[in-house]
Amino acid sequence: MNKVRKLLVRWETFLILLIVVEFLVFGTLSPKFLNIKRLFSGLNQFIPVCIISLFVTFVMITGGIDIQAGSIVGLTSISVGVLWHDAGLNIFVACLLALVAGALCGALSGFFVAYTGVQPMVVTLGGSFLYSGMALAVSNLSSNAAYQGISDFPEAFRALSKTQLLDAVPMQFVIFFLLVLLSYILLHRTNYGRKVFLCGVNRNAAEFSGINTRAVVMSTYMFSGLSASIAGILLTAYLGTAKADMGAEYTLPIITAVVLGGTSNLGGSGGVIGSALAALAVGFLRIGLSLNGLSTQYLDIPVGILLVVTVSLRFAGTNPKLRKLFSHKRRHAAAPRMG
Repeated sequence: MNKVRKLLVRWETFLILLIVVEFLVFGTLSPKFLNIKRLFSGLNQFIPVCIISLFVTFVMITGGIDIQAGSIVGLTSISVGVLWHDAGLNIFVACLLALVAGALCGALSGFFVAYTGVQPMVVTLGGSFLYSGMALAVSNLSSNAAYQGISDFPEAFRALSKTQLLDAVPMQFVIFFLLVLLSYILLHRTNYGRKVFLCGVNRNAAEFSGINTRAVVMSTYMFSGLSASIAGILLTAYLGTAKADMGAEYTLPIITAVVLGGTSNLGGSGGVIGSALAALAVGFLRIGLSLNGLSTQYLDIPVGILLVVTVSLRFAGTNPKLRKLFSHKRRHAAAPRMG
């Protein structure tokens, strides 16, 4: 009985119920929403957000924040295009180099956060501008105009997005699922994951226990940058075009997914399962609203409302002072009146 009660009060359970409600509501309003192929097709462009949110979770558990991932997506995309189209490299060699570049971008920002003590918001904001500028600089190395982008990629590369499992599930979703498993094991089943949580709970205590907290914090930003590069490659394969500004609009959806998933902005608590479910919930919400006629320029409004409402409810449910206040009121209301 206690196990059932614990399961019911878990935040992940609420997120699953939220997704179920979305399917019931949007499936009733528009039967197209329940078409599996159409649903996965609509989710394809949001999979990069889902992937990045998994590893931004690591960063936020340590008490940091990463708002540069969208810029690394664009830098990865245009780097793959230029290395293949203009440098003449094999497309998969170009992807490998872009992955290394993304990890280095994340590690660079992580170094400044961990070893200089500069606020993560300031560092990653600067990183966002830096990597966006680098993406534009790389695009100028191409013989193609920057606004046109680079296209006509090999079919073997496009297969990353075109291949479907069981003739329905796109390869991007399969990769996302595998990354969920990998990130879950890394964060919740390894000594490294325990160090990440300890850095967020009490960094001084973690240092006294012999943990190299600076290296751990730096590594979380490196993983975040690497995940942004993976997302950039998958998005480029899906759209068939490499552009410097790709992913520029992903910053807010990524942070929304992580916070909505239950990761504290103060660090020390959270999990990748919550982030994955929250990212899918936001993605399904956007798809459902689009199918029911809401213009894409207004999609961020309901997402923002969802974030504010759910986080407020979560805060109210976990805040000791509020729980004590409501408990006192219930006891007072239930107390028998004399006379």
